[in-house]
Amino acid sequence: MQDERSLVKRAQKYDQEAFAQLYERNFDKIYRYIALKIGNNADAEDMTQQVFIKSLQSISSYKWRDIPFSAWLFRIAHNQVVDYLRKKTRQPTASLDNVLAISDSNPQQSAEDRLATDQLMSAARNLTPAQQEVISLRFAGELPIAQVAEIMGKSPGAIKALQHSAIVALRKSMSDYRDV
Repeated sequence: MQDERSLVKRAQKYDQEAFAQLYERNFDKIYRYIALKIGNNADAEDMTQQVFIKSLQSISSYKWRDIPFSAWLFRIAHNQVVDYLRKKTRQPTASLDNVLAISDSNPQQSAEDRLATDQLMSAARNLTPAQQEVISLRFAGELPIAQVAEIMGKSPGAIKALQHSAIVALRKSMSDYRDV
């Protein structure tokens, strides 16, 4: 984390190489998070770029609080997603086919994977918005509970409870699909 802190300090002094390193470290996680939330790869790429443009424009006012820099980036990304969804006036659902690369080398496996993905996405639509957000940040964004708590403005215990209830609900929904 100390290395990241020094990168941020350098980026705040307009060191392009430092900002480029922060960009490289965080781009994939931010992109996956946005793509999962909005379900459109092209828009997700554009929005991810906007997250980094906004972060570059306001990095000089960034205050280090002993949490990873990515938490700040995810907050910017979250706000971008909210704005996007407001403009689109639709529910925050996505097709994982756009996010996950499913191998076509085995057509049967690929078809089974697509079916499982569709079932998972259908089950995820039944989660509360807070549960969907926790699942997106924890698994698409690969963030630890402490960072998710910071981004969502909740306690780590509340995040653990949301994650647990979301996973239980997903398991139940997925078992309902298998029973059909």
